[in-house]
Amino acid sequence: MMSAGHENERARNGGEGKDTLRNRGSQNETMRVLFERASCRKFLDREVPPDVLDQILKAGVHAATGGNLQPYSIIKIEDRAVRARLSELNYGQPYVEAAPVSLLFCIDWRRLERWADLESAPFSATSSFRHFWISIQDTVIAAQSICTAADALGLGSVYIGTVLECFRELRELLALPKGVFPVVLLCLGYPERKPETRPKLPVEVVVHDGKYRDLSDEDLLNAFNTKYGGATINITDEHLRSVARACRAVGGLQFERKCIAGIKERGHINWAQRYFGTHYLADVMPEGNDEYLRIMKEFGFGWFERFVPFDDRGKT
Repeated sequence: MMSAGHENERARNGGEGKDTLRNRGSQNETMRVLFERASCRKFLDREVPPDVLDQILKAGVHAATGGNLQPYSIIKIEDRAVRARLSELNYGQPYVEAAPVSLLFCIDWRRLERWADLESAPFSATSSFRHFWISIQDTVIAAQSICTAADALGLGSVYIGTVLECFRELRELLALPKGVFPVVLLCLGYPERKPETRPKLPVEVVVHDGKYRDLSDEDLLNAFNTKYGGATINITDEHLRSVARACRAVGGLQFERKCIAGIKERGHINWAQRYFGTHYLADVMPEGNDEYLRIMKEFGFGWFERFVPFDDRGKT
């Protein structure tokens, strides 16, 4: 029978003990880096040597990309004042300024449009959802290759997704032209200490064999309870108000009452309620969708609009 200590060890590592992960990773250095990777939020006051950063960036530009087009650019940011501004724009997260290097990964169809123009080739990528979809994939693949390379060379890294709250400010700060759209920020530096890995859902929950399958309600709840180690969140008046507001907005008054009654009966807030009721607020997250489309158009992208061929614009 497994002891409580071993249960907690498995929970902290997504259902597997540290020895299991260590043994798997020790078979290959790349696998070890992948298994032990964790977000770093405390960096040493130490510069990243240019030759080390160069190796990391080369790993990124060698990442897989659709048609080998590489429709992305990476804005390298080392200036302290600019990093401080990035921190302000991203909810004052201190590690954005503390990390000696920040990399902003952007979709970049401007470079390819200019190339097509110079070579007298037709171009419509900024009007194509297909191109937009692939360019997001390519940009994130390059970012993850850089993240893995940084970890392999002893650096720490952390992704900053809140760039979506400051697109216009980033355009002004970093002189982004039309056709270049921010996707994600990655902060790099030497960690104060090796960050601990966080628990993940195991392979048997995430991987579907041949076709999608739904877990039973019991198995699904057990999977998430294991991931979070059975931990719960204490009730506060602020949390209750936040959860109640979100529940009412997305499910109505009856759903709100049911949810709040369950919280009070259990004596705690569960992790699903924490994520969607107090953090990634279900009543707030859908707001601004129309504004995001306007922003995208400002950046030179029109894939969400009907494409009008040249002849149909009243020109010859």
